[in-house]
Amino acid sequence: MWQTVVLGMVGGMGLLLYGMQILSEGLQKIAGAKLRTIMSTLTHNRISALAVGAAITVLFQSSTATTVILVGLTGAGIMSLKQTLGVILGADIGTTVTAQLIALKVTEVALPIVGLGATIFFFTKRERFKRYGQVLMGFGLLFLGLKIMSDVMYPLRENPLFPEMMAKMSDNPLVAMILSSIFTFLIHSSAASIGIIMVLSMQHLITLHAAIYLLFGANIGTSFTALLSSLGSAREAQRVATAHLMFKVAGVLLFLPFVNPLAALAERITSSPGYQVANVHTLFNIVLAVVFLPFIKQFGQLLVKIVPEKREDRDAFKTRYLDIKLISTPAIALGLATKEINRTFDYVYDMTRDILVMIEKNDASILRQMAKKEDRVDILFKEISEYLTNVLRQPHSKQEFLKCMGLINIVNDLEHIGDIIEKNVTYLAQCKMDSPRAFSEEGWDEISIMHKRVCELLQMTNTAFVTSNQDLAEKAYKLQPAITKMERHLRVLHIHRLRVSGSSEEVGAVHLDLINALLRISEHVRNIAWEVANEGMDLTASGERVAMSHSDD
Repeated sequence: MWQTVVLGMVGGMGLLLYGMQILSEGLQKIAGAKLRTIMSTLTHNRISALAVGAAITVLFQSSTATTVILVGLTGAGIMSLKQTLGVILGADIGTTVTAQLIALKVTEVALPIVGLGATIFFFTKRERFKRYGQVLMGFGLLFLGLKIMSDVMYPLRENPLFPEMMAKMSDNPLVAMILSSIFTFLIHSSAASIGIIMVLSMQHLITLHAAIYLLFGANIGTSFTALLSSLGSAREAQRVATAHLMFKVAGVLLFLPFVNPLAALAERITSSPGYQVANVHTLFNIVLAVVFLPFIKQFGQLLVKIVPEKREDRDAFKTRYLDIKLISTPAIALGLATKEINRTFDYVYDMTRDILVMIEKNDASILRQMAKKEDRVDILFKEISEYLTNVLRQPHSKQEFLKCMGLINIVNDLEHIGDIIEKNVTYLAQCKMDSPRAFSEEGWDEISIMHKRVCELLQMTNTAFVTSNQDLAEKAYKLQPAITKMERHLRVLHIHRLRVSGSSEEVGAVHLDLINALLRISEHVRNIAWEVANEGMDLTASGERVAMSHSDD
């Protein structure tokens, strides 16, 4: 019997966790594109933050997953601590939906739901319907896992050892809470843990008092994963994880003296053990939200004192927004990568803007500063590319795939611009320093005009990228050919000037190479503008990707 129970529990748990995973993936594919926007823009009001937290947790089927995402978004500076506190309280309410569905005995129709979902998923050709099928299949597998565990636990009622062991839970609340906390942490899902507690209660294997203590432990255990994920993150992210733990511990301490009245109230409302446990879980989290929501501001101030700011190593350069823990949520991960690419854009723009200063000043320190900036661009390029490659390995929608590939192309072009400046323009500046001759006034004016046009094009493209303005990006894309024509015209003028005046060929070569470098920069900017203008469009089949006109080697 014990062998059957253990194997059934392991198999049921596997189905439950797998069902939750594919359910979450399917729902993310349906709503993922708006997920980051919702969490960052609709959470400024504490009531709306509460609602967003509940909705997102229903989406992920785990308050743990929601809190881990909040840790990442806060660490990246996308959300403030005040915004996340309301979302955390809402996330705890969101976990109660699954508990209520279990109490409704949805487990009894789990197999038909799996069958319907699988039929839709495997026989439809439309991507949108496939996602709906995946959601249904995951939903069914989740409850099928619970049904299997419920069925294999039934014979334990006749075994005198197991009920006696479970009965001790009521006599040792601390032990019950510790065991439940550890178990919830190990499986990384409070919804799964609470489902098992409900199954035990519905099979009359534990008393309501024991179930309440186990619920308290599960609510505390769900905060451990987020706490661990925040280690090494920014202080703001650590405060979010600490807030989740403090909310749960404070809630348990608040309810512990009232376990008997709470159990009596649950029994008075319904005689069903499943509903009793589900109602206690719902009441616990709603009361938690009602008690703490009005004091979010004060609670945030307390967290700042508990987790104070730390002195960062100013010499260490690293990515600011990328969070490897969020790659399993492509919609949010792509948003973080976009912010990091925007940071790379700023470095590249500064490098491009300072080209004339580097050429004109004949100062070696400026060359060293330029090399340092290019090193930073290289670091960002490497980290962003690796991050986006990891995102591509996750389950994602076609739209997310196209977005990810576009970002990879953009950061690649930015890195090429940095290389052109560091390898070519810096070399030309060094040649200019070594030469006793200077540019002619006409030649310098021509270079200045072309440089200004390239900077304006880069700035326009950067603005289009940050604001996702496809019209502005298309305008920038169409402006670049004018720079190509300008380069050809300036080349003819300069060669004519050399022939007439007999100026130094060495300085003349620097002049021609410099306008060529500016042209190549503009071509990479044009590629970026194309990516922004055609974001989300699958044009690879028609070969419409802009080809580079020059090699950067």
